[in-house]
Amino acid sequence: MINLIKKLWYNQGLRYLFFGGCTTLVNLVIFNVLVYTFQINYTVSNIISVIAAILFAYVVNKLFVFSSSCSSWKEVLSEFYRFVLGRLSTMVIEVGGVYVLVQFIGQSKWLAKLETQVIVVIVNYFISKFLVFKHTQPERD
Repeated sequence: MINLIKKLWYNQGLRYLFFGGCTTLVNLVIFNVLVYTFQINYTVSNIISVIAAILFAYVVNKLFVFSSSCSSWKEVLSEFYRFVLGRLSTMVIEVGGVYVLVQFIGQSKWLAKLETQVIVVIVNYFISKFLVFKHTQPERD
């Protein structure tokens, strides 16, 4: 059982799915609290929840998914800049997608948010893997 857990942990794709799920949870919880508890406009709530999720995702992706190491603060800032730019591009997909699904298709805010999350998680993996975390540790077998 321990060997299975180790094997799963050393699989980068599975680690990304786990921490992507955690990031999605952060995003959804903040969104729902802002919309349904504080009655904040769903677009404003969506932007705030995405920003919080971006910050959370950078830390867990850097440390646990891609094991990125940088030799200087300049490299860290460059990596963070690329990460944020990538996530802001998918934020457009998410915020725009939720808006379209709610306003034009008539879906519930919750379902629209959940559907856009699936697309965003997939796109973010490829952005992170190929454009952001260039200083990563090699995979273990």
